Amino acid sequence: MSVIALKRVYETPSPDDGYRILVDRLWPRGLSKENADLDEWEKDLAPSTELRLWFHHDVTLWKEFSEKYMNELHESNLGKNFLKRHKKQQKITLLYAAKDEEHCHAIVLKKYLEGIK
Repeated sequence: MSVIALKRVYETPSPDDGYRILVDRLWPRGLSKENADLDEWEKDLAPSTELRLWFHHDVTLWKEFSEKYMNELHESNLGKNFLKRHKKQQKITLLYAAKDEEHCHAIVLKKYLEGIK
């Protein structure tokens, strides 16, 4: 299984990032496609629009958001296919735009992907 890392998409890309995948549903504000230096944009792994709008980065809703998002991921079953498609990557860096690095969906997504056997 690949090593999975997290990084804000606005941080400077590094060769140590490995395979860089944006996991936001919306394109990051103020970032050009050239400067993003992405290998892939995987919108489908992001929270649904409804869940994203409900959460609206309100940290008081973090626990409930995490549970709802984890349920979305389990129901969609996209994670297994994602990992199958990327099994040859030694390292995958999940990129996200959120300013709050402790309460962002990428943390939940990483935990979900690492839990898939």
